[in-house]
Amino acid sequence: MTNEFTHGGWRPSQDRFLDILDEPLYRRLVDLQDLVTTRTAGFWAARGVKSLHLPITTGTISSPMGLGSDSLPVEIDLFGQPTFLADSMQFMLEYGCRLSELGAWYLMPSFRGEDCDETHLNQFFHSEAELPGGLDACIEVVEAYMHHLATGVLDLHAAAVTASAGSTAHVEQMLALDTFPRMTFEEAVRHLGTDPHAVTDHGGWRTLTRRGEQRLLEEVSPVLWITHYDHLSVPFYQAYGDTGQRTARNADLLFGLGEIVGCGERHVNGAQTRAALAHHEVPESAYEWYVRLKQERPMHTSGFGMGVERWLMWVLGHKDIRDLQLAPRLNGVTILP
Repeated sequence: MTNEFTHGGWRPSQDRFLDILDEPLYRRLVDLQDLVTTRTAGFWAARGVKSLHLPITTGTISSPMGLGSDSLPVEIDLFGQPTFLADSMQFMLEYGCRLSELGAWYLMPSFRGEDCDETHLNQFFHSEAELPGGLDACIEVVEAYMHHLATGVLDLHAAAVTASAGSTAHVEQMLALDTFPRMTFEEAVRHLGTDPHAVTDHGGWRTLTRRGEQRLLEEVSPVLWITHYDHLSVPFYQAYGDTGQRTARNADLLFGLGEIVGCGERHVNGAQTRAALAHHEVPESAYEWYVRLKQERPMHTSGFGMGVERWLMWVLGHKDIRDLQLAPRLNGVTILP
């Protein structure tokens, strides 16, 4: 691996914005960001899925809610009105499915309140879509999307990726898979055995650690779906995967650093959504409109979100996701430009 810019180039400094102009990594980054935008737009246009233009503020956050959440919301005061910077606008994509019968998508920023690290950003780009149908159909579309992006990398930027990652073998490896292997969360836990650093038991729900994800990628497949997580470990809006309401009808796609795509089927109607809110001990007040939407206009949909910088990290073989921003953003720090 031959990353040129490995000296913590994400750290704020007065000269960073000038220094990176001479770093090959950032020209490659711009090329790949452009590829994600143009290839994503083409992918959805070919399927008749419509792009939505949405605000970055919301009163109804999604990911940082519920018992199993490991994420924090970003609350701001906007002209005296408390609101949140969007962690995701997935709920609005669900709304968009009522206006666009083949589905809706966007590519937009996502804001999180926890600290960044080598694999996680405070502000990142999300490629998200919501589609009619169930989890299996959504998984098939995600695999087609991954192939579409990977093909673009090889067609347009193979030399640049080789210069950063050492080769394009990882991209070719993904493209060689017609479908990506799957295992349930329960099967993954059994495979990982008694390794205390692979699975965390929160007393009511369990989660995979980064070590657990990496072991699965090394020992099972370098591209792998994990499905049907413990329901209390995922947001309330995921449909139940069993009659006992223990599992979720969801899936995470692991490759590279670990989870890069999160996918899930939603509750169809208001009664299901209201029951899940109570199960997750989430107050219904902030989600009244969402419950009403499900009640008045029930619809069977599934959706997914891909962390763009995590995908870029995999493509470039880079070790620190914080480097993969033209303009880094750290919570509590003023950074120019």
